[in-house]
Amino acid sequence: MSSSSTPAHNPSAPPPVPEGYSTVIPYLVVPDGDALIDFVGKAFGATLNRRTDTPDGRLMHAELSLGGSRIMLGESNEAWPPTRAMIHLYLPDVDGVYRRALEAGANSLREPETMFYGDRSGGVQDPSGTQWWIATRVEEVSAEEMERRQREGWAPNEGG
Repeated sequence: MSSSSTPAHNPSAPPPVPEGYSTVIPYLVVPDGDALIDFVGKAFGATLNRRTDTPDGRLMHAELSLGGSRIMLGESNEAWPPTRAMIHLYLPDVDGVYRRALEAGANSLREPETMFYGDRSGGVQDPSGTQWWIATRVEEVSAEEMERRQREGWAPNEGG
């Protein structure tokens, strides 16, 4: 898609992306929104920015902040069934976050390990079924070195 197919922004209109938001925001539809809000807060340090409930008290929409990003979520119902998702997070301490996620009720998908491409990464699945792949960049790796390591089946304990 070329930029010429996008209409020009009217400078007197509000910005097309609200302040504090990014162009891409994950939206999760889960069976128990309160449980996910609690999990993401405990595991990853997310904070609740906004919450809207239905008249019967069920979560309709919530917005969380996590680092410089936002995550939106709603509770599933007959019209909107739960959806599965995978989310990738870069965080300063992948090992600590991994442990906190397990303590908050996640199941391990992969313990953190240092990968050939320079990230130390691992994965967990929260009780709603969302997979969270967490990483910390530990080494800058050139494209050539990454290709070499991948080709040779690099393992971090072999010294790279």
